[in-house]
This record gives sequence, C-alpha cells and structure tokens, in this order.
Amino acid sequence: MRLKPTLFLTLLGAALGAAPAQPGDSAKLCALIPPLAEQLTKVSGMPLRHAVPCDFITKEKIKEFLNKRIKEVAKPEELRAEELTLKKFGLVPPDFDLKKNTIELLTEQAAAFYDYDKKKLFVTDTTASETQEPVLSHEVAHAIADQNYNLSKFIKAGHKSDDGSTARLAVMEGQATWLMSELLARKMGQSLKDSPTLLAMMSGATDGGAGQYPVFDNSPLYLRLSLIFPYTKGMLFQNALFERDGQKGFAEVFLKPPVSTQQILHPEKYFSGVKPTEPELPQPHLPKGYKSLVGGSLGELEHAVMLEQYSGKARAAELAPHWRGCVFDLLENKKAGRIVLLYAAEWDSEDAARQYFDAYRLQLSKKWKQMTVATETGDAVTGTGDDGRFELRRKGAVITSMEGLPPALD
Repeated sequence: MRLKPTLFLTLLGAALGAAPAQPGDSAKLCALIPPLAEQLTKVSGMPLRHAVPCDFITKEKIKEFLNKRIKEVAKPEELRAEELTLKKFGLVPPDFDLKKNTIELLTEQAAAFYDYDKKKLFVTDTTASETQEPVLSHEVAHAIADQNYNLSKFIKAGHKSDDGSTARLAVMEGQATWLMSELLARKMGQSLKDSPTLLAMMSGATDGGAGQYPVFDNSPLYLRLSLIFPYTKGMLFQNALFERDGQKGFAEVFLKPPVSTQQILHPEKYFSGVKPTEPELPQPHLPKGYKSLVGGSLGELEHAVMLEQYSGKARAAELAPHWRGCVFDLLENKKAGRIVLLYAAEWDSEDAARQYFDAYRLQLSKKWKQMTVATETGDAVTGTGDDGRFELRRKGAVITSMEGLPPALD
C-alpha cells in the first residue's frame, strides 16, 4: 500500500547545520570510504568484497533522481491508490499531494545516499563537514550489506506485505544506523552494547532538528513518523539482535527477515516468531460496479500513528502494542465516483478491542468535517460521514469498519 520514501535516500535527521560540502570536496569525502569500510567490516563481520564507487550530486540532481526513481518503482495508479488510502484513513489531509510532498521532503533531508541499483554512493552539497564521517559510514554500511545480501532483491522480496516491507526497510536502515553509531561510540571508548544511555541518545538522534527542516516539520504525522521509524526503531531492533547473537545478528536479519513492524518494535516477538493475524473483512453487499482498487495491511506502526494523531501520544503507547493484525481493502466505483473503505483490525483481548473501538469512533469524528450518528450501542455505531454511510462494529477482539458506503436503499 505504501510508497517507501526511505528506499530512495538516507535521512540524516541529526545534521548539525554547519557549512555544507562543496563539489571540490567530493574527492576528499570519497577518500574516507576505504578506512571506514575497514572499521565496519571488523564490527559487523561482513566482508567488503570490492571498492565502493563514489560521486558528488547536487540538490537539483537529487530531485531529478527522485522523480526518476518514483517512476521506476510506482505506477501513477499505484501512487493514486496509496494517496487515497492515506486520505480515507485520515492520515493525510484531503488535498494532500503525496508524490510532491515526498520529493520535497527527501530533497530537504538528503545528506548522502547509496543507490543499490547503480551500486554507487553519492555525497551531496549539503553534507556538513562535522557529519561527513557518520554520514559516509552509514552509507558504506549499506554498500557492505548490499555486497553480501543484495539489498534490491531483499526489499523486493518483501513487497507482498506492506508491513513486512516496512520491517525489511527497518532492517536495512536500522543496521546501518547502529553501525554508524557504534563507530562513533568506539571513538569515545564506549560501545552501544554496554551503554543503554548512549544507545537511547543515539537512537533518538533523528528525532531532533526542529526548525532545520521546514518541509519535515510541516508534513503530516504519518510521513514524519514513518520516515524516521526505520532508523530509530530499526536501530534498537538491531541492537537487540547484537546483544543476543553478536556478529551473527547482522546476517540473521537478512537470512530471516522480520515480517512486521511489530517484530521491529518488540524484538522478543521476532525471536519467538509471532506473526500478524489476518482478520476477515466486513461484507458491504454493494451494488454492481465496484472493483478493488488497493488492498493490504496496516501494522502496529500505522495503528500507533493513528492513535497518536487522534487520541494522543500516551494513548498510542498504551494501546498500540496490543495490536495483532489488520486487513483493509479500497473498492472503487468510477461511474458513481465513490470509494468504499473496508477495514478489520484484531487485538490481543476483548478489552483492548473495546478501547480501540472507542478510539476509532473518535478518529471518525475527527477526520470528517461532519459526522451524523444514526444508531449507537457499546459495540456498534452507524451513520454518515463526509464520504457516505459508515458502519463501525466490534465482535470479540476484532473491530471492523465500512466507510463511504452508498445511500441505503429504502
């Protein structure tokens, strides 16, 4: 369901705002790669099989690169379907332009990136001098992982599951972020494995920088949190593997990838093999003319975002970990100009489901400008919203919702 913006560029959210690098500095920056690669191979145990090509790229060329990459990985109808999904769930405003915002966001964030299709590392004219080594070490870590496990194939293999694809991205970015941070820690005579305080500080580094990135600061919560998730939570996930398995943990995540963002957020669920459930979607009994536009799943990450956006951060932290599984489908009738959202989410107890029922009812009332309730009980609410009729229900530990339904026949 989701356009993966972090597949294109590496976000460096902790840039220090110092003087940017200039084109003439590219040779000097690229010369840092071999010694950094040597350090990274010692930490990870993954060999560097050949030299990493390196080049300089300007901000203007980054935009060209992004536009080209988006055309390569997503067809216009796929972008439209994703944008509509985010709008139907209330994760972005009704007038939001996903492609335009994504390109602006990533262009703003770019410091350096490794293109795993071209097998080449690029440094940009915004790579600040104080962050050159950390930025490059992150990208060299990607290059080493690519030479050993083929990142392009690794990501493509996860496309059958939206949540699983995000988890694989967290493997890539989390590992590179952990290795970058471990090199910094070792320069200070420490290690992330032995310093929980340092780990917490470095895993939260990409959360900062308020004011430095206006596009990021003004983006919807969903884009902001999904952009930093692979780096921050992925890093903590990699640390949990390193604590348990040492160097073997770097290979383990590629040989046995996590299948959900829940496994990234809760490594013990990865270790024990807990997988998401697939609750049954509600049956809308629609007239002829409706076809599936896009279907998929929302993971614990997306549910945490929705809960935070509509019920607050504390509520999200309390309730989201009780998520067990989700399925959704968007059905479109082009002739009628109507899109129906079918949604089912399962929780680990009836109590958690009741709490989420109340939270999602609140989400409906907030994401729509107008909401009229026709009937309401403790386990069911029906009525109309901005896009048509809705039916929200709870049965056991499963919450279902149908939204955008056509008017009921008399």
